[in-house]
Amino acid sequence: MTSSTTHTPGSVTRAAGPLAAAPGLLRIGTRGSALAVAQTTRVAEAIADATGVDVALVIIATQGDVSRAPLAQLGGTGVFVSALREALVAGECDLAVHSLKDLPTGPCDGIALGAVPVRADPRDALCARDGLTLGTLPIGAKVGTGSPRRAAQLLARRPDLAVSDIRGNVDTRLARVDADLDAVVLAAAGLDRIGRGDAISERFALDVAPPAPGQGALAIEVRAADAESAPFAQALAALNDPQARAEAIAERVLLGTLEAGCAAPIGASGSIADGILTLTATVYRLDGSEQLTAAASLPWDASMPDGAAPTELGRQVARELLARGAEQLAPLGAAR
Repeated sequence: MTSSTTHTPGSVTRAAGPLAAAPGLLRIGTRGSALAVAQTTRVAEAIADATGVDVALVIIATQGDVSRAPLAQLGGTGVFVSALREALVAGECDLAVHSLKDLPTGPCDGIALGAVPVRADPRDALCARDGLTLGTLPIGAKVGTGSPRRAAQLLARRPDLAVSDIRGNVDTRLARVDADLDAVVLAAAGLDRIGRGDAISERFALDVAPPAPGQGALAIEVRAADAESAPFAQALAALNDPQARAEAIAERVLLGTLEAGCAAPIGASGSIADGILTLTATVYRLDGSEQLTAAASLPWDASMPDGAAPTELGRQVARELLARGAEQLAPLGAAR
């Protein structure tokens, strides 16, 4: 999220409460967690630098932030998104920043995906006591995660582990290491963004532990009616990375075609090399005892119609998984 400008960058502030719209001001809605504020601040700084307008962060409380119930019980990670989208539609903010993996796969009336910035490290990270790795954790070690996918992947590699469901922000989860847990698994990108990369004892390889679709990427949403007008279009163009967007679209279309929720035991990894977009995805049985992997590739370049190749690729890999019996492993829909 960089740009070269000749104008004076705008200011970046954090609003103390609701903030009225004003000329020369872009208001960005964000959750109030340390991670959300950190990643939204980076977006705000990039916009202020690219456009010269002032940018203010507006904190929006979401159900996922105030409830300690398991995500699956709350309805999946979409609980982090709905309040931000409602604020955007209501005019309480002008843009909204999400972790892309939290977005429901279906369209949302009146809202467009304006930009996907350069993707951070998409891998999962083990944060263990004494710098232990997954291979060196003792037999029966207690590992915490709030993700059914991560739980299945851990059990697939180490069926002896005692995997616990946990909630809370990053610091709350890390505090449980060496307290009542031997380790926790978190997204490497989140740890890096809040300066806690030193807590990582191992970053899992993508081919061994494929991440949640969209992990490591951010989604900048905008009211559809504003997407092509100033200063929105300039800000979104400065933020958007075509490669990250293509990878994210392929992964999200896969998830949508499988009719699986954001918390489903599905890992996916899109990548682009030498003009080829490749998508690999794995569906797991919840207990980690069985898994099914499929992969495919298509030509891609940034001049192609937005989403055409990634959309086809996501559908292709999903259909192969369904044809090979993915529905027998995980609770998926019947979309073909």
